[in-house]
Amino acid sequence: MLEIDGSYGEGGGQLLRTAIALSTVTGKEIRVTNIRKNRPNPGLKPQHLKALETAARICEAQISGLFPGSTEFSFVPMEIRGGKYDVDIGTAGSITLLLQCIMPALLFAKEKIEITVKGGTDVAWSPTIHYLQHVTFRALERFGYSGSVTLKEHGYYPKGGGKVSALFKPCRLRGFHFLKEEEEIRGISHASNLPAHVPVRQAEAASARLTEAGYLSQIETQSFEAFSTGSGITLWTGYIGGSALGERGLPAEKVGKRAADEIITELRVGASVDTHLADQLIPYMALAGNSSYTVREISLHAATNIWVTEQFLDVKFRIEEKEGLFEVSVN
Repeated sequence: MLEIDGSYGEGGGQLLRTAIALSTVTGKEIRVTNIRKNRPNPGLKPQHLKALETAARICEAQISGLFPGSTEFSFVPMEIRGGKYDVDIGTAGSITLLLQCIMPALLFAKEKIEITVKGGTDVAWSPTIHYLQHVTFRALERFGYSGSVTLKEHGYYPKGGGKVSALFKPCRLRGFHFLKEEEEIRGISHASNLPAHVPVRQAEAASARLTEAGYLSQIETQSFEAFSTGSGITLWTGYIGGSALGERGLPAEKVGKRAADEIITELRVGASVDTHLADQLIPYMALAGNSSYTVREISLHAATNIWVTEQFLDVKFRIEEKEGLFEVSVN
């Protein structure tokens, strides 16, 4: 049984998600200890439990230590099964992070997998649903990954209530070398149960900031009624994204500017992928082989993902500093 120290590096949910995904892919039994050891409230939180439960269902895994606050669990995967699955995270637990936990494994299923997930689509500390659709999946398609996510309803903190349906087909990955792609910046600014001018103001502020920085943009606005109240904006071009969420008392203009500033920071350095996508790509690069990208910085999440991935697969990542950027590659 492979022992994984859950406090290593980033020491949070990212490590757990990657370990579970690669355990499922390789069939290796794992025991993860010291889960979120250095966090204010150590151990598994409800959103981690739901991701682990979902992975266990898909590969008929034997799992122990699955309870709130648990600082250790073991996971013994079996065969990855196709079919249809319904998952309700409850409240506003992140749908995108749950999918992140199982997506690397789904390409090895015997048949297609259809999954419906309820929870939060646009919540703090996780990729927005539009980022997943327009940045993450765009990048994964370059490896030959076959998957898509359809947004049914937005869900914001704290009530959640968001819903997505996703379809994944078995496929074989191929290596890919990411290069910077120059395109007009696209975006979606959205708000639920709020005045129609809110998403418009978010979009206008983002567009003005982008124009000021020398970038063309086209931002769609959406105003609707849903189970939960909230707003947000996601911007993207190539393999680079930026996003921001509305908060009570925070002017819509500031939300738009935050998203614009985030993507501008990434674009100005000329890297091929942004710092958030950089860590998400690590398991896929290892499974595909012969791949590379450049990024503004090596985040703790990316460094942790590299470490975890190398525990499971016979690969070695290389990081080289080139002209102010970091090139990450694997053969």
